[in-house]
Amino acid sequence: MKKDIEIPIAKDVHVVIAQEWNKEFLAKDWNAYIINNRKDAIEMVLVVSKGYLGDKKTSTMRHGIGVMEAKSFAKIELVQEDVLALKNEFFVTFFAEDKLFEKRFVFPEHSVKEINLQSIPILNLEGVLPE
Repeated sequence: MKKDIEIPIAKDVHVVIAQEWNKEFLAKDWNAYIINNRKDAIEMVLVVSKGYLGDKKTSTMRHGIGVMEAKSFAKIELVQEDVLALKNEFFVTFFAEDKLFEKRFVFPEHSVKEINLQSIPILNLEGVLPE
């Protein structure tokens, strides 16, 4: 019976934390983005984010993105500097191919910093990928 249950693997959907210039505050901000690098649209996209390390934890945030077209991206949230010292987790669920997909992205504590930046082509920004 268990062998008959198909658990779909979420591929080509990513979460990155990118650094970008904030013109209003004249400072660099860290923003979390979801990227749909699939060849088809994904629907009912939901992202749940939280930060934690030992007894420190942030509020759990829920973001309804809705529909994301193929090869697109959407901003999830601003990530404050203090939160980057914690382990940051983003849990993504979405529908595609008439199936429910889910994937967890974890950024270890202190991993989001300028030394770990790499080019994220679809965003035209530099960012950090999860482990």
